[in-house]
Amino acid sequence: MSEENLVFSTVNSKENSAPLYGPNGNSIGSICTGYTLSQSVEINNKDIEGIERVSRKITELLNQGLQLYSESPRYYYTKIEDLKVEMILRATENARLRAEKNAENSGANLVELKEARMGIFQITGQNSGEDYSWGVAYNTSSKEKTTSITMKLTYGVN
Repeated sequence: MSEENLVFSTVNSKENSAPLYGPNGNSIGSICTGYTLSQSVEINNKDIEGIERVSRKITELLNQGLQLYSESPRYYYTKIEDLKVEMILRATENARLRAEKNAENSGANLVELKEARMGIFQITGQNSGEDYSWGVAYNTSSKEKTTSITMKLTYGVN
């Protein structure tokens, strides 16, 4: 992994203090006991296995006494616009086939498309059980994803 994949934040400092008490046990202030410095680093890389190896090595650093806080890797789909176009195409084709079957079963014929509206586009974790029927979901915690899109087509019939 190269340095161009690393994004460092500015260093934050916080003064640590301890309370001071007078001879009667009453608080008379505080004394500085040191400082805590913190900095975050973000790694952006398409090498998923490499990122996961780095993530697992955090434990080794903790065992060496380095104090760290780490988050789980987040996984983003980077070709989402292409995927949306493909899914709209497929969902529209599927909706037309279903509308044709419904019309055929009721003795009618589709005449023309009167309206087409795209509903919610969502990305959920595969087999996650996330509720994607209401609202928007954009899962970043799972490597394996499931996408869904809702299309509403209104046809005229005769």
